[in-house]
Amino acid sequence: MTVDPTNVSDQPRPWAVLAFIRRPQGRAGEVFASLLTDFPEKFAERRRLWLVHEDTGAPGPGSPRTGPRPWGGDPSHLETWETSLPDLKPPLKLPLEVHLTNHWLHKGGIVLHFEGVDSISVAESLKGLYAAIPGTERAQLAADEAYISDLVGCLLVDVAQAVARVIGPIEDVDRSAGPVAMLIVCGTHGEILVPFASDYLRRIDLKSRRVEMALPEGLVDLNAPES
Repeated sequence: MTVDPTNVSDQPRPWAVLAFIRRPQGRAGEVFASLLTDFPEKFAERRRLWLVHEDTGAPGPGSPRTGPRPWGGDPSHLETWETSLPDLKPPLKLPLEVHLTNHWLHKGGIVLHFEGVDSISVAESLKGLYAAIPGTERAQLAADEAYISDLVGCLLVDVAQAVARVIGPIEDVDRSAGPVAMLIVCGTHGEILVPFASDYLRRIDLKSRRVEMALPEGLVDLNAPES
């Protein structure tokens, strides 16, 4: 993904989310998760992860495609979470440190197996959480790259005209459509695809959860579904 870091106005959030846990996978406590990182190979190097919950105080709606927004709040304001993890007494405070014992890519996502999670029922209790690392530990990016997890949940605003136009929240990023990644945006009349091209990008404000782009006239309407 091409982004000029000089246009990014805020520091990384306290947590860098790597995957969103969707459901149990298998009988031994594995979970299937959507990938929220461009570096899935890094799971082989990361055995210590943290489970975090969405930040209900963050601006913008949750994403129906990727689940709740990536957690981006102050660790001192975390909620408690009732869980059935063995050898641990609820309620537990998130973030919860876990040890990754195994993982493999599967059907566009990733299967994760954490130490102490050894049944379907326990794996079920992890559904809706994020696997994350501290923001300070995430991989260093090249000068022309940005994190998907920093973009998902941001509000896309078209600033090409004198009066800015709110397009909608970014739900996901499709990197398989071609040489340029496509932002999947929840518009007024449905899903809109917007090329995430550096020529269009003007500013990313992570603190305000806002992405400003100068889009060509008619592009948003061209990609909108027919009525």
